Amino acid sequence: MTTEVRVPTLGESVTEATVATWFKKPGDAVAVDEMLCELETDKVTVEVPAPAAGTMGEIVAAEGDTVGVDALLATIVAGEGAAPAPAAEKKADAAPAPAASGGETVDVMVPTLGESVTEATVSTWFKAVGDSVAADEMLCELETDKVSVEVPAPAAGVLTEIIAAEGATVDATAKLAVLSTTDGAAASASAAPAAQAAPAAASTSKDVENAPSANKLMAEKGLSADQVQGSGRDGRIMKEDVLKAALAPAAAPAPAATAAPRAPVSAEDASREERVKMTRLRQTIAKRLKDSQNTAAMLTTYNEVDMTEVMALRNEYKDLFLKKHGVKLGFMSFFTKACVHALKEVPEVNAEIDGTDIVYKNYVHMGIAAGTPTGLVVPVIRDADQMGFADIEKAIAEKGKRARDGKLSMAEMQGGSFTISNGGVYGSLMSSPILNPPQSGILGMHKIQDRPMAINGKVEIRPMMYLALSYDHRIVDGKGAVTFLVRVKEALEDPRRLLMDL
Repeated sequence: MTTEVRVPTLGESVTEATVATWFKKPGDAVAVDEMLCELETDKVTVEVPAPAAGTMGEIVAAEGDTVGVDALLATIVAGEGAAPAPAAEKKADAAPAPAASGGETVDVMVPTLGESVTEATVSTWFKAVGDSVAADEMLCELETDKVSVEVPAPAAGVLTEIIAAEGATVDATAKLAVLSTTDGAAASASAAPAAQAAPAAASTSKDVENAPSANKLMAEKGLSADQVQGSGRDGRIMKEDVLKAALAPAAAPAPAATAAPRAPVSAEDASREERVKMTRLRQTIAKRLKDSQNTAAMLTTYNEVDMTEVMALRNEYKDLFLKKHGVKLGFMSFFTKACVHALKEVPEVNAEIDGTDIVYKNYVHMGIAAGTPTGLVVPVIRDADQMGFADIEKAIAEKGKRARDGKLSMAEMQGGSFTISNGGVYGSLMSSPILNPPQSGILGMHKIQDRPMAINGKVEIRPMMYLALSYDHRIVDGKGAVTFLVRVKEALEDPRRLLMDL
């Protein structure tokens, strides 16, 4: 009996993912719910568990391949000892080639990546299985979160096996490939003729081998190599280049012509620069924020709030709150409750535009922007309007920890109706937050700073915070935006209004 392993649901509006890492190979025994592979989407990493116990059969989607929802990833054969399916060798650059008799094998390992860097991603292989290589010739390029690292051949010979395919994440002690120290030309000719067939079929007029995943995607999209602008080493076409070409309008110029060229840099300055490819998360953040600017009629209104009463209330009850609820009483719960209160009066700030319709939401799913080592994410606290202070603080603490650990699921970052962003934790005094589409409003919190204020005709030092509300002027008028911010200010300066629903 054969069980199919398919792509799970990736989340709202997410239609495809990239196969990042296979933890099993054909012939391996697997248990129920054991992790088989890892998929990467534009937002999060998704692990795929085994739906049944048995033996790993055919791997249909290789590392680096782009797959849609419910696409077939692999098969599992019931029982143990089943022979691996031959289709697992479809990925030419990962299939081992037999070494010539008498040759010694040399492992190609991940080089030293630098202080505090523990893993890297294999971005480009410059050699294929069966190719002859010279000592110190560049075999592949690795990407870390800081720099790119080239991996030289430790000895002359023939590349007989690629263990870590393009797109795979490897740790600092991983094995990348295997070399056979045989005489080059003859061994290369007989080592892996099949491994050369696939790249040859999609080769370009340039003497540069494209990424296998790019060749596959070009065939699927009906594109030829001369229609794609390569961004890889020596003009090598990567999968991302094919996606860009496929999405570009037919009459549009080549991608290189659409972006403003970088200003010339002197050789001396260039030698002191480092170039790092943007992570998928950072690319998504950049795209969504720019789309927000291009789509919404975004405007920002400002106000300031006296935090005296909130700080006094917090100081008075924080110990009792912690003892009873097991979580600290912070400022975010006050701001969340104040926003919920204001959204009831100005519902258009909690709405969104869908074509020519306005969708008003009779609930508040509050997004709380959180900075992580890899970028900004916005976990959502669902039905925040039905929660008390303790529940809100617990949810914020739990979501924040999961965000920092990279454990947030797609579902936890979707469906938000309004967002709060706290730049004050980093010392920001004033800023204009950018909308999180398709939402129509986002509140920016800032640093609490003691300032002299005129109170009843006298100058007093008060803890003040600037507030900023960015809103979509297509749906929210200036009156509504100002009213919203004033209601938030009133609720924070007199928290009793929240209890009285005033």
